[in-house]
Amino acid sequence: MPLDANLDPRTYSFKIVGTRPLRPDGVDKVTGRAKFGADANAPGMLVGKILRSPHPHARIRAIDATKAAKLPGVKAIVTRDDFPADVDPSLRDVLYNVMAREKALYDGHAVAAVAATSTAIARKALKLIKVDYEILPHVTDVDEAMKPGAPILHADMITENVEPAPTKPSNIAGRHEFGHGDPEEGFKQADHVVERVFKTEATHQGYIEPHACLASVGTDGSGELWVCTQGHFMVRDTCAALLGMDVSRLRVTASEIGGGFGGKTTVFVEPVALALSRKAGKPVKVVMSREEVFRASGPTSSTSMTVKIGVTKAGRITGGYAELRFQGGAFTGSPVVLGAMSAFACYDLEHVKVVGYDVVTNRPKQAAYRAPGAPMAAFAVESVLDELAKKIHMDPIELRLKNAAKEGTRSSYGPKYNRIGLIDCLEAARKHPHYKAPLGANQGRGVAAGFWFNFGGQTCVSLNVNIDGTVALVVGTPDIGGSRASMCLMAAEELGIPYDKVRAIVADTSSLGYNDISEGSRVTFSTGLATISAARDAVTKLCARAAKIWGIPADAVTWENGQARPSGPNAGSFEPLSLEDLAKKAAKTGGPIAGHYEVNADGAGVSFAVHIADAEIDPETGRTHITRYTVVQDAGKAVHPSYVEGQFQGGAAQGIGWSINEEYIYGKDGRLQNPGFLDYRIPVASDLPMIDTVIVEVPNPGHPYGVRGVGETSIVPPLAAVANAVSAAAGVRMTQLPMSAPRVLKAMDEAKRGSRRR
Repeated sequence: MPLDANLDPRTYSFKIVGTRPLRPDGVDKVTGRAKFGADANAPGMLVGKILRSPHPHARIRAIDATKAAKLPGVKAIVTRDDFPADVDPSLRDVLYNVMAREKALYDGHAVAAVAATSTAIARKALKLIKVDYEILPHVTDVDEAMKPGAPILHADMITENVEPAPTKPSNIAGRHEFGHGDPEEGFKQADHVVERVFKTEATHQGYIEPHACLASVGTDGSGELWVCTQGHFMVRDTCAALLGMDVSRLRVTASEIGGGFGGKTTVFVEPVALALSRKAGKPVKVVMSREEVFRASGPTSSTSMTVKIGVTKAGRITGGYAELRFQGGAFTGSPVVLGAMSAFACYDLEHVKVVGYDVVTNRPKQAAYRAPGAPMAAFAVESVLDELAKKIHMDPIELRLKNAAKEGTRSSYGPKYNRIGLIDCLEAARKHPHYKAPLGANQGRGVAAGFWFNFGGQTCVSLNVNIDGTVALVVGTPDIGGSRASMCLMAAEELGIPYDKVRAIVADTSSLGYNDISEGSRVTFSTGLATISAARDAVTKLCARAAKIWGIPADAVTWENGQARPSGPNAGSFEPLSLEDLAKKAAKTGGPIAGHYEVNADGAGVSFAVHIADAEIDPETGRTHITRYTVVQDAGKAVHPSYVEGQFQGGAAQGIGWSINEEYIYGKDGRLQNPGFLDYRIPVASDLPMIDTVIVEVPNPGHPYGVRGVGETSIVPPLAAVANAVSAAAGVRMTQLPMSAPRVLKAMDEAKRGSRRR
């Protein structure tokens, strides 16, 4: 039986875990057989289209859909009046984001929707819907939104966690504070103190597949949804609540997903499609255009941050302070809390304090984007640390090693760390050939560390042994990063059978117990833990079946290398029975054999990474090119190393884009100026170097195989690593992202003028 929780994966010899088999969904995806959200179809299906506000802030005085309703081919129209207003308060913002009520709060906010027999008719119908808007003042910048005279989005929004409690509304939803000690006392002990202000613009996850779903509501009020999502159980519960349906009467099936990265962890079009189907009495498919994805689905926050850090000449950080101002779009819930918790999480500090402000603006409601909040906070903190290292003439990795968090460290956000791998990552980065490689003209090198919490959560798994000895593994977490292969590897390891004998499927919401969303780097940890436990449950039953065949007690049977064997000479002399042998005899020994496990998993174990980036700047244009990049990250135990490396590289690629190219650009009219991949440019292959990876394995004691989540930590260091590299190459500290060519050139020119004046 592989590994109990108290054993060390570094000393255990895995047979299957840690190998690199082909992905089970690969052939279907490259041949086009895989079914994505927009591939779902149904007889009599209608086309759903959504009318969106052209104004960033406007009161909706009236909606007249009379002409649209009379258009031949139009079967249903829904507006705010088709959704209940008295939903659970926790879902109010979700409802108001799905369909505007009193006000449209951003450019692209949904105000009505139609279902028609063709796309052309649906589009024509949208043009016939007349909306009477009262245009209101708007605000899209986080700093401007916090000012006393800013346009107020919500008249009932009073800032939380402030004493004394304010009496007037503002755009500041809440204040959040973490830390311990007294940073001001720490700054007094410092030989050098650096304080800087940083800004980052909102970026989109850039998934290739837009949001899409097919909804069908029957005459009996029961419904079905086929949808691309990171959490179909969440979709079921949310949609049922928004439409007043019983949860048991809505069945949701997750399709393959063409990218999510956190952006598909909420609902946008699904409740609208259900409402249209219920009204029309026919299935309705809604597929967002790329412009709609940018204007109306959640990007990450734009931010403004102030960071102050003090350090001694010997390299000891004496104090750290940060104020983070994150806007979460038109509704509360920016990731500022996670950003504040993670800002200084890499370091062992006596005096540290982080204050975060959750701010609303006239932008689309933000959604998670890989370690939400952490990349921006790390950009600010790691940039100041880089500057301090130069001031005291210390190697930047050495400075981080002198202050690195380790087992027993009290984190900046409260708890003490268990076994962690930050020092291992820093040492591996320092030893890597990249770190000592020579640099050319106009080139600079940057390093940065990063942290992510990793989540556990509710998980349910079933493992069914088929009569031919194959195994069907049923999970409830959509596969957004190769998790089906990882689950099959762990099940095969436990059962002692070949990897290709296990097949994993993602069950619909009516076929399995509840599962939380695939987010927070939780799937390989929590679903893996449940898979291991379900396999062990099946092994217990297999041993009991063998005992029944042999006529001996069940505890006299052991499971080794995929076979039931007598546990010793006293148990008797019997030929081993393989899983396949026992499966064939299942009907005669008690019926089907299956393992099950349900858990609300904790002990996910935090994760750290260190990145090295080399940047080259064209001094005439300011254009930046990343010439070399290395990711070093603790995976706990790499179940499928190729997938782990892919996660490392993917996070780095997205972080590079965020650092150099990607940004939401709003005009003075409050409208998004670049809602498409032509003007919002994500990195392509020619923009990126080969990204080297180093997998560090410091086991997580909370998982039987030592697994840590890896999907999010890899996007935390890139913003700072690239900014430090660009700052070194440009000879001036860059404090605003993205570092576009005009912005870099302007900073270099200003630095030259400043040096001439001196």
